[in-house]
Amino acid sequence: MSDIRFLSLLAEQYPNIEAASAEVINLTSILALPKGTEYFFSDLHGEHEAFVHMLKSASGTIKAKIDDRYGSELSEEERDDLAALIYDAGSELRRRKDSEDDFDGWCRTAIYRMVEICRSVASKHTRSKVRKRLPANLDYVMDELLHADDEENKASYYESIINSIVDCGLAETFISEMADVISSLAIDQLHIIGDIFDRGAHPDRIMDYLMELHDVDFQWGNHDVIWMGAACGNWPCIANIIRNNVSYNNFDMLEVGYGINLRPLSSFASRAYRDDPCDAFRPHLYDENKGDPVSMSTAAKMNKAISVIMLKIEGQTIMQHPEYGMEERLLLDKIDFNRKTVTIDGKEWPLKDTFLPTVDPDHPYELTDDEKLVMNALEVSIKNSRKLQEHIKFLFSHGALFKIVNGNLLFHGCLPMTADGEFIDVKLGGKPHKGRALMEYLDDQIRKQFFAPDKAAESGKPGDLMWYLWKGSRSPLFGKDKMTTFERMFIEDKSTHKETTGPYYTLIKSREPVEKMLREFGLDPARSKIINGHVPVKIKNGESPLKADGLLFIIDGGISKAYQKTTGIAGYTFIFNSHSMALAEHKPYSPMNEDGTQEFHSPKLQIVETLDKRMLVADTDQGQDIKQKIKDLKELVQAYRDGEIKEKYI
Repeated sequence: MSDIRFLSLLAEQYPNIEAASAEVINLTSILALPKGTEYFFSDLHGEHEAFVHMLKSASGTIKAKIDDRYGSELSEEERDDLAALIYDAGSELRRRKDSEDDFDGWCRTAIYRMVEICRSVASKHTRSKVRKRLPANLDYVMDELLHADDEENKASYYESIINSIVDCGLAETFISEMADVISSLAIDQLHIIGDIFDRGAHPDRIMDYLMELHDVDFQWGNHDVIWMGAACGNWPCIANIIRNNVSYNNFDMLEVGYGINLRPLSSFASRAYRDDPCDAFRPHLYDENKGDPVSMSTAAKMNKAISVIMLKIEGQTIMQHPEYGMEERLLLDKIDFNRKTVTIDGKEWPLKDTFLPTVDPDHPYELTDDEKLVMNALEVSIKNSRKLQEHIKFLFSHGALFKIVNGNLLFHGCLPMTADGEFIDVKLGGKPHKGRALMEYLDDQIRKQFFAPDKAAESGKPGDLMWYLWKGSRSPLFGKDKMTTFERMFIEDKSTHKETTGPYYTLIKSREPVEKMLREFGLDPARSKIINGHVPVKIKNGESPLKADGLLFIIDGGISKAYQKTTGIAGYTFIFNSHSMALAEHKPYSPMNEDGTQEFHSPKLQIVETLDKRMLVADTDQGQDIKQKIKDLKELVQAYRDGEIKEKYI
């Protein structure tokens, strides 16, 4: 009876034998296609322009297609110009309108060449799938150009259509839309392995862009979960995201992008630290604010004000959650204001800044009334930011703490392990959890803290768990002994700033522990990989993203400008197509020049594994889903033939 109910529901979509059989034929043909190309990125950290360029260029794949098709016909400069048009059609069109004597003629040539490249990237997809990626109103014209197969008449047919596009004044629109189609078809699945937020100027624009894409998923990083906790209204999380972004001068994103009102913080900081230069709290300057410029003096005061508030609130949270085991991070009560020192792990250190007018030595973790007003205002602003709440809900709907896809295991940080390679029991919710069970428990609790806090097993305020995952020593998203924010703010000696990574990062150098991790998640080490982000790979120091004889890849290579001096490069893309797995090593992104030109650097591509045979859709997770649907449809056809379900004809 339950099967008949299910088949009856399926019959609403496929009301007769012909409709169900046609879909079986369609799905069977899809199984025989080559597997689509998956792209893996991590640690975007708000670098909107660089990331969008990587996507539009398909991490160098588009340029390779151009070279393959036009290597013998066009000069290197002409091929570079075509690539630039696909990467940023709007900018290139504006430049060409000023520089070309015959702009319409240039458009005709550009359209023809772009259609040829689009045909190349579309070759692995069904015609139906390609049509779904085409823009409304232009889909018929594009489809005709892409699938004109009559070689004898194709040239004149192309010419007629392209001339009509130009004559109707649609050339610029067509070119822009075609550039988007090319990039869309080049990337079949997109995996973001954590840390969209913080440091860079515009994670808000990254989220806007990703929400328009067709197939994207996230594996949350610690910089993501702290924003997810802030969206719950959690004060420790809110204080952290505001401090992180004030300290990187990201006022446009906070106030213009998300509409977070920083005026209460600014007013309070100006009063409390009026005569304090706050030199140690001057923001990093990687990007310029255009909509909300803030003076460095004011920004430094705001940074110090929210930093002190953060230390107080975090102290309260640590005392409320002894299960987090973070008592050693209670440092405000270790300050000797007379000696101007702080004692950490039994050793006394001089403080470089002791002007803390809002800290009561007898009650160092209590907020002043003014500080409470600041936090109340920030909470209201964040919870009422429609765009921020939409972005966070998209992270939930398309994300998870880990993902298994096509035999590969994706997660941002690490698995808590002992030096001997055993999974550590992490006691949360009154029970110990380890390995895969820990990741599943945390994923469940993160969701409940946001959507149904009354059903969460974790104690405390909604979002407290996200704060712990942000910086707890046994958090799989952090994986270090401590976050030395206090030390970096108040102690000159850099030896106190060191954050020591956990055993995981030593273990992954060897094959056996990584094989154990894969088996923990039900995967076969002979055909599966682990892909991580989180810890920047310092290429210039001789480090490699390949670990455990190629079983594990760390693909945080420094998309963020804040890391590029450390890594020596500007990020990685891991690429998995039907033939191979590869790493694209990127050079720093170059912004546009004043004359409208832009220098694009092709990434260095390294094939890390070649498959024994070409991987088809039938071999993928999607293929398994399709096979199940074919089975269901065949059962529906049989039910029609047996008269168990009535056919309908419209």
